[in-house]
Amino acid sequence: MTDVTKRYEEAKAKYDAIGVDTDAALKALQDVKISMHCWQGDDVKGFLTPEGELTGGIMATGNYPGAAHTPEQLRQDLEKAYSLIPGKHKLNLHAIYLDTDENVDLNEIEPKHFAKWVEWAKEQGLGLDFNPTFFSHPMMKDGMTLSHPDKAVREYWIEHGKRARKIAAYMGEETGQVCIDNFWVPDGMKDNPIDRYQPRKRLMESLDEIFSVEYSEDFTQDAVESKLFGLGAEAYTVGSHEFYMGYGLTRNKLVCLDAGHFHPTEVISNKLSSLALFSKGVMLHVSRPVRWDSDHVVIMDDELQDIAKELVRNDLMERTNIGLDFFDATINRIAAWVIGTRNTQKALLKAMLEPTKELQKMELNFDFTSRLAITEELKDFPYADIWNYFCEQNNVPVGLDWLTEVQAYEKEVLANR
Repeated sequence: MTDVTKRYEEAKAKYDAIGVDTDAALKALQDVKISMHCWQGDDVKGFLTPEGELTGGIMATGNYPGAAHTPEQLRQDLEKAYSLIPGKHKLNLHAIYLDTDENVDLNEIEPKHFAKWVEWAKEQGLGLDFNPTFFSHPMMKDGMTLSHPDKAVREYWIEHGKRARKIAAYMGEETGQVCIDNFWVPDGMKDNPIDRYQPRKRLMESLDEIFSVEYSEDFTQDAVESKLFGLGAEAYTVGSHEFYMGYGLTRNKLVCLDAGHFHPTEVISNKLSSLALFSKGVMLHVSRPVRWDSDHVVIMDDELQDIAKELVRNDLMERTNIGLDFFDATINRIAAWVIGTRNTQKALLKAMLEPTKELQKMELNFDFTSRLAITEELKDFPYADIWNYFCEQNNVPVGLDWLTEVQAYEKEVLANR
């Protein structure tokens, strides 16, 4: 018996004493697929153009060495990251990450331009999610795409959205896992607009046209994502939370909640139970805002744990697609993936190690004393011993051993780019 296993057995006994089945929790965690985002690996530049420059709507900061410059390098880095994360997961691709020798624009992309990604995902046993890219492109005019008053601009982006959905359906059919196709549109204005209504009407009509073709939900599902403000759109964002709540609920779409897309003191954990009552499902972008939508690497903070608790306590895991969204170019990018993904898994595990049904009974009986006492004592329970056992069982590094592997990879691979 390894030391990790011994500590697990000791921790298991403690949890068993309060009615928690740790084996069941680990089985549940094993089935959770986190959709890890490709854009952490190259600072959201993509491969649409040789330069891969960000030109509007988004920004990454930092110049840490070793960013991926080709699809092959990005896949190599992703494989390293996945090897350090327990379980089998998904990869979230943006449209600008096509892998082709053809010179194609966003309104010309086809499934064949992502065939290499699909074959790689099948070899790795991974699912795929997708996102049309409505930023960093010359056709993003005046800070707008689908809501632009110029019909020609809208038609360009409508065509892109249609093609993105076709690609998502192809990915889902090929991998055998439902591909979530998430629409985030950064349209907005820097200063106060006179007319907030017409741009939103144009966005609604553009989206309706994009979604006019039906695809089997066995292969792909659409999600729509809101934002409070963005770079160059500080005063007004067309696709606000209210807009996409209304759109998602009336069009039977998944609603994507991004942890960084709301007011600085607003959290998404408190929205999940309300949204679950009315929506078909949720797409999460787990991120960490620091004063704004800064997309910092996910840490084990209170909000991450509260998101996990809401999902587990309310039995929402089956209706929720968990994806990550952060991009930090000031640190090793593979480490960023590993830290963020493992922390998300840890938060879910902590939530799964609560005696939820007993706590709910206490609440229904207004026994708030016991509720408070137990939730506080749980903070001192040895969940890390359960997590370490989960890592060992999945043949990935325990504790900080993963960092040693990342540092070695940096010296052998990243430093030579």
